[in-house]
Amino acid sequence: MMRRLNIQSFYQFMVIMLIFGITGSLSLYITVELFQFIGLQAENLNPIIFWPIRIILLFIIYQVLLLLVALPFGQFQYFWKFEKNFLNRFGFKL
Repeated sequence: MMRRLNIQSFYQFMVIMLIFGITGSLSLYITVELFQFIGLQAENLNPIIFWPIRIILLFIIYQVLLLLVALPFGQFQYFWKFEKNFLNRFGFKL
């Protein structure tokens, strides 16, 4: 698995998993707070509109935070390659 992910050591693997965990939690927290600040809630908006907006916003926030959280851990280059590969699958060219 470490070869497939292009990870050099077990320590790097643990740091990468920590970054994914922090980013996931932080992106969800920021999305919830942003929706409360704007006043968008599932109770006052049609679910067909609310959930796609929330998922798209969560996706965008996650992608940005992944790079920002990786920076202080010294893993920016790894996650920049990860982001480029991931976004290329969706048709975005970086």
